[in-house]
Amino acid sequence: MPSSRDVVFVDGVRTPFGRSGPKGQYAETRADDMVVRVIRELMRRNPNLPPERVDEVAIAATTQIGDQGLTIGRSAAVLAGLPKSVPGYAIDRMCAGAMTAVTSVAGGIAFGAYDVAIAGGVEHMGRHPMGEGVDPNPRFLADKLVDPSALVMGMTAENLHDRYPGITKERADAYAVLSQEKAAKAYADGKIQPDLVETAIRTAEQGWGLATADESMRPGTTLDGLAALKTPFRPHGNVTAGNSSGINDGATGCIVAERQAAEDLGLTPRMRLVSYAFAGVDPEVMGVGPIPSTEKALKLAGLDISDIGLFEINEAFAVQVLAFLEHFGLPDDSDKVNQYGGAIAFGHPLASSGVRLMTQLARQFAERPEVRYGITTMCVGMGMGGTVIWENCAFEGAAA
Repeated sequence: MPSSRDVVFVDGVRTPFGRSGPKGQYAETRADDMVVRVIRELMRRNPNLPPERVDEVAIAATTQIGDQGLTIGRSAAVLAGLPKSVPGYAIDRMCAGAMTAVTSVAGGIAFGAYDVAIAGGVEHMGRHPMGEGVDPNPRFLADKLVDPSALVMGMTAENLHDRYPGITKERADAYAVLSQEKAAKAYADGKIQPDLVETAIRTAEQGWGLATADESMRPGTTLDGLAALKTPFRPHGNVTAGNSSGINDGATGCIVAERQAAEDLGLTPRMRLVSYAFAGVDPEVMGVGPIPSTEKALKLAGLDISDIGLFEINEAFAVQVLAFLEHFGLPDDSDKVNQYGGAIAFGHPLASSGVRLMTQLARQFAERPEVRYGITTMCVGMGMGGTVIWENCAFEGAAA
C-alpha cells in the first residue's frame, strides 16, 4: 500500500439556501431529505460512478438531533438509495462540519482505506437553532476558561472589532455591500446555478413547490441601508444583520476520490487536495481562527500566501474576513477573494458551508487555468479555524 495517495475533488452540489423560520422555504422540509436530494444529484450527475463503489458517506450537522440525528451520513445514504453495503457517519465541528467531513474522508483515501467517498453537511436552523439542547458546563465561566461572550457568535465578532480598531463598521458595511453585488453578478452570469439542485418543498398552506435559488440574497443593498440597522450585540456596536451571515437552512455534498480511481471510473478531477489544517484560538475572538489555520496549511504545503491565486472565505461576519485580509496584506476588495460573493449574501447553514466554498472554488479554477493554488477557509465556533489548500487540475503551466 502506498504511504499517501492523491485526493481529488470531483464534483459538488448544494440545495439553494433558505431563510430559517416559519416563513422560510424549507420550514416544512426535513433536514435529512435535503441531504438525500444532494446525494441523489451527485449520483445522477456522475453516472460513471457505480453506487457500490462509494466507500463512505460523511455528513456533518452541528445540532445532531431530530431529523439531523440518527447518524445522518448512514441514514441519508440508505434513504438516497445507495446500497446498504455503503457505510456512513456523522460529524460535528460547528461551522466547519462539511469541511471536516471532506478532510476526514480525504485522510482515509490518502491512507488507502477508501477510493471514493461522499462528504457534505446540512443545517436546518429553522428546526434546530444553534445551541438547541446544549448544556454548557458551568466551569467554562466559573473557572474563567472562556469569556462569557465566547458562546454568542455576534459578540465574538464585536470583540474582533475591538482587537482590530481599524476595521470600522463602515469598512464592514462596505464589504457586505460588495459581497451582495458579487453574488448578484454571479447569479446574473449563471455562475451559481449549475451547482444548485432544485429541491422539492411543501407547506400545509400552499402545497408543493420548488426551491430553485438562494432565498437570503439582498441585491441592491446600500451603505445607507446598512448604516441604519440595529447593532443587537452591543449598544452603538459594529455588527448588524447586514454585515453578518444569516440564519439559514441548506445542505451540501461532494464526491472526493483517489486520483487514479477517479480517472479509472471516468470521473474528472477538478481540484487536488494539497494540505489542510485546523487551529484553535481564544473562543471569544473565534473569527481570527482562519489566520493560524491558513499559516499551518501553507507551512505543510511548502507554500506562501503569495502562491494563492483564489480564496473562498466563509463570511460569517464581515469583520472576520477583513481581519484575515489585513493579516495577509490583501485589500478589502481583492479580486482574488470570494469572486462570486459569500455567506453574507448566500447564507450560512452552519455545518454545510465548507463544501459550498469548495464547489465555488472548483468552478473558478475551471475558468482560471492560469491559477494554480486556491484556499477554502472559515472560522469555527468555540475558537477554531479551518483551511484547505487546493491545486487546480486545469492549471496550464505545470502538471497539476
